[in-house]
Amino acid sequence: MTHSPHGPAKPSLALVLGALGVVFGDIGTSPLYAFYECLHKHHLEITEANVLGVVSLMFWSMTLVVTVKYVALLMNADNRGEGGILALVTLLPAHFRAAPGGRIHIVSLLVIAGAALLFGDGVITPSISVLSAMEGLEVASTAFKPYVVPLTVAILVGLFAVQRRGTGAMGAFFGPVMLIWFLVVAGLGLWSTRLHPGIFAALSPLPAIAFFAEHGLPGVAILGSVVLVVTGGEALYADMGHFGRSPIRIAWTSVAYPALTLGYLGQGALVIARPEAAATPFFSQVPVGPLTYVLVALAAMATVIASQALISAVFSLAYQAMRLGYFPRVRVHHTSSEIEGQIYVPIANWTLAVSCIALVVVFGGSSRLAAAYGLAVSGTMALTSIVFAYVAVFHWGWSRARARIVLLLLLAIDLPFLGATGLKFFEGGYLPFALGAALFLLMSTFFSGRALLGEHLRSISASTDQLNTWLDRADFRRLPGLAVVMTATGDGVPPVLSHLARRFSAVHEHVFLLTASTEATPWVEADQRLEVEPLGDGFFRVMVRYGYLEDPVVPSAVLHAIKQANLDVEDDEVVYVLGRESFMETNRGRMSGWRESIFAFMTRNASDPTLYFKLPPAQVVELGSRVDL
Repeated sequence: MTHSPHGPAKPSLALVLGALGVVFGDIGTSPLYAFYECLHKHHLEITEANVLGVVSLMFWSMTLVVTVKYVALLMNADNRGEGGILALVTLLPAHFRAAPGGRIHIVSLLVIAGAALLFGDGVITPSISVLSAMEGLEVASTAFKPYVVPLTVAILVGLFAVQRRGTGAMGAFFGPVMLIWFLVVAGLGLWSTRLHPGIFAALSPLPAIAFFAEHGLPGVAILGSVVLVVTGGEALYADMGHFGRSPIRIAWTSVAYPALTLGYLGQGALVIARPEAAATPFFSQVPVGPLTYVLVALAAMATVIASQALISAVFSLAYQAMRLGYFPRVRVHHTSSEIEGQIYVPIANWTLAVSCIALVVVFGGSSRLAAAYGLAVSGTMALTSIVFAYVAVFHWGWSRARARIVLLLLLAIDLPFLGATGLKFFEGGYLPFALGAALFLLMSTFFSGRALLGEHLRSISASTDQLNTWLDRADFRRLPGLAVVMTATGDGVPPVLSHLARRFSAVHEHVFLLTASTEATPWVEADQRLEVEPLGDGFFRVMVRYGYLEDPVVPSAVLHAIKQANLDVEDDEVVYVLGRESFMETNRGRMSGWRESIFAFMTRNASDPTLYFKLPPAQVVELGSRVDL
């Protein structure tokens, strides 16, 4: 599958199958633990009214959150085919992202918080998914109980170890395996409904209303477990660029949605008919024996796919955050020459691996992990709704009244889930919150530090008039060749060039003041990529634009700029001049010392700009300076 600059547009069977495998892996494995958690966690008495109420809540949660909110509404808010909360903010005017003095607009803060919570979700999903599948072995025989955690750890180690090979080799199996999984979930569910056909009454909202009427306010707490049926909704939105809007909608409405509905109806009918099955409602749908092992094996494959979907989403999250200036440059490997979205981010991979394995070892069971699950999901859903309202007004041109009405309706769905999962904060919900808070601190600090550094560099940049004064000096020399001076600003003279001119009284015969910018679009059209402006005396201002999903290859852009400027310069006559700042980490600047220390640490450990911009190392010259932000 290849991508057009605007993402896949025409739905095909391959795209629908691919979307089924990658996009719905997370939400598709929820039947393993969601219904059990609703019954077990809240100690519900197994009565027909309670079971009907729970299944009705699950069905209508999927309908309202996934079908209405994400599939019907939010998927219309895309940036040239790309979705997700980070892509959503790029639809807004620039002043919604940053303000003078390194301050961050409230909308950007919400986006950073949502992205940070998604990382917490990415840590928990592989752990709970694989662990819940392995716990199916206990249904076949309790002798397997001591091996559940070691087997889960082994699967996770293998899963993260093969990430560097890319998802291309495994991707061909994702769609077919998940199609089989959804058919099995639907088939088992439909077969189990024969045990209590009255379960179909749960398709009406009345049993859910009756449930709250009977249990009162304490009954709302069950939403903290019901939210497990919609985990993956945000991933559905974020993965839109890989498959396109139509294939995802087709896969959801034709396969995933009806299969999950039948699956939960079947588990409900089984538990009403055989209350003892509430201990393992999913695996109890088949007789104990060989079929159990087959179902465990299929569930294990499905949970690995579900884990892969979230791991890939975290890679994309890290990459987009880096390109939008929320995170320092890190090593990114593109694992496919055909599919732009297939990337491998080593630091994200091994951070996830250590975190997931630690969770499995510490918590030891999917039920305990489920208490930590949901808060990150519901928090991100609520934040996405708020940012969407801004997009509706400032990008689509909606009236404020219309946007507020839609926002209130969306929050009427999101906030009860957020409140219910918040009740589980001290039972494990603190975990994704703590992970999200740590990442929020890092991302917001880096964004502010980067903005302050940009302002500092602009304030000390020389003017073109000052540069002309230096050039007119009798002792000033022009060196043969071309100097490409990398600068973050598109005006003035970069400080590194000022230092070079003052210290050595010389510059090259030709000088490119080159700014490589990341645009608020996934891809930049070829005719908009390069802009060359002659400044006189052999100086040129060069703007190179890249989309936030593109790799910046500066030498290639320089060759095109040389041709556009009609210069007679060979490739080996080009020198790349870089500035490298070190930070004083004091309280005298506008950024507090402790935050400047964090920013300095992140900057020091960022990828080398020579590697990031694909510069030839033998042709790079670096000049350093000390800065107090």
